[in-house]
Amino acid sequence: MRCAIHPDIETSLRCGKCGKPICPKCLVQTPVGARCPDCARLYKLPTFKVTTQYYLRAVGTALGMAIVCGLVWGVVLGLMPFFYLNFLLAAGVGYAIGEVVSLSVNRKRGTGLAIVAGTAVAISYLVSLLSPWGPALVLFSLRFLVIDLLALALGIFVAVTRLR
Repeated sequence: MRCAIHPDIETSLRCGKCGKPICPKCLVQTPVGARCPDCARLYKLPTFKVTTQYYLRAVGTALGMAIVCGLVWGVVLGLMPFFYLNFLLAAGVGYAIGEVVSLSVNRKRGTGLAIVAGTAVAISYLVSLLSPWGPALVLFSLRFLVIDLLALALGIFVAVTRLR
């Protein structure tokens, strides 16, 4: 017998569904046995199929959430300037942005959506620094900068894990 896809290769293997002769190069191992590429039908899960429309919806939602969460973040830090509160706020902002973006794209997931959410958390942090009620840029010492960057990393991590 010759392989149906590679006619120059002899084989004794057959697809478990359609019976077409297949060689080891084109064989696809499935839980129910060896299949030809046509019968295996390898495709992405619908959860991970993200179209351009979903990306545009995610970017718009993430930008809106970044501005709103950044203003709230700046107001809370302006009223209660406890620097360790920044970790809690960053995690909350990351969760909120990740959850709202996930809801806006019908609970789709993927690396692109995770990047959108992580970028939105970074934008939210910048908005919190520049908001009129926020701590502004007067708190720059090495200790506070390290705490802010660690809090920002925590927020990005939480947002990314919601969409990964």
